[in-house]
Amino acid sequence: MNHQSALFRYRASMLLFIVGLVISGVTAFPLLWELRILSQLLGVGAATSPEGYSGLQFWILTVRHGLEATYADFPWIAYGTDWLAFGHLVIAAFFIGPFINPLSSRATIYTGIAACLAVIPLALICGPIRGIPFYWRLIDCSFGVIGMIPLIYCLRQIKKMEAANPDGSRTNAR
Repeated sequence: MNHQSALFRYRASMLLFIVGLVISGVTAFPLLWELRILSQLLGVGAATSPEGYSGLQFWILTVRHGLEATYADFPWIAYGTDWLAFGHLVIAAFFIGPFINPLSSRATIYTGIAACLAVIPLALICGPIRGIPFYWRLIDCSFGVIGMIPLIYCLRQIKKMEAANPDGSRTNAR
């Protein structure tokens, strides 16, 4: 594989990772609105209580009703998820450097992989403490696993770019 092909594959994978972070961030802003839509899609939009439901319907209604009650009495709590959203956007910005200059950005990619790995113990330790259903914790874990895939692929493409560089220098991959 030549350098340009590896660079294209690297950038496509890195862009996928960045877009995933941006989407995760942007969707953390309108949580209650999203839960109301999801409730409608699950056919429980008019439900006034999660009682009588099970599985995903029960969980979505529980979260929706919790947010409705919390936002009614303490609307400033949503500021916490605003910061969560902002954090995702800032993290995405840190991957712009590796997108532009892959051959000098390996440390950022390793940090991203470590963060993706850290999602798993966080979900499995804090989830039960917070009363999160096991299947939902697995969904949370999947974000870490799925996030690692493009980053590991990027590391492989960096190796191919370095191998395709005949003098072995670590020049900008533009």
